Amino acid sequence: MSILKNILVYLLLGIFPVAQAVQAQPEESPVEMLERTSNQVIEILRNDMDELKKNPDKVYRIVDEYILPHLDDVTMAKLALGKNWKKATREQKLEFVESFRNLLIRTYSKSLLEFSDQEIRYFPVKVPPDAKKISVKAEVIQPGGPPVPLAYRMRVKNNMWKVYDIKVDGVSLVTSYRGTFTQEIRKSGIEGLLEYLREKNQQLASDKT
Repeated sequence: MSILKNILVYLLLGIFPVAQAVQAQPEESPVEMLERTSNQVIEILRNDMDELKKNPDKVYRIVDEYILPHLDDVTMAKLALGKNWKKATREQKLEFVESFRNLLIRTYSKSLLEFSDQEIRYFPVKVPPDAKKISVKAEVIQPGGPPVPLAYRMRVKNNMWKVYDIKVDGVSLVTSYRGTFTQEIRKSGIEGLLEYLREKNQQLASDKT
């Protein structure tokens, strides 16, 4: 499995406006949210993997119900586009965010089907009362292999802790996407990147095996 696919799997299992200073602290801590979400998803995968492999569309619903609510996908899209975000028109930004969200859903869904009984151990983190961003460290316990270090980067948005990036063994999900997107923009501009995403999403939607 590639590094990027590993990142996607661990983000899923764990799984840009900054919150105003007057916003109340979320009732659920970042570690509690990650643990709850990963336990829910892992239980579904363990119980229903055979059915999910027969009907991959059901995996989309898992991502939509359990994962997306805990991702700040707009911030992820903005960071993945990097300095090119300022160069895009409003219409290009809107299409990019939507296309990037669809790419996450479809790529993550396929990654979930590669789940092989990993477990995630989260380390306690002290969250200051006024904290608006935090990094949560964890490690993946995988059968027959050494632990893999993780770091979830999270922000408060709409009174909830949301993930906007994850590092697996030091490799950032957002940075990995940014490299690919930058190459496409260099070749054929932002419109070329949007066309690349359209084709990529069509390919992932049609390839359900």
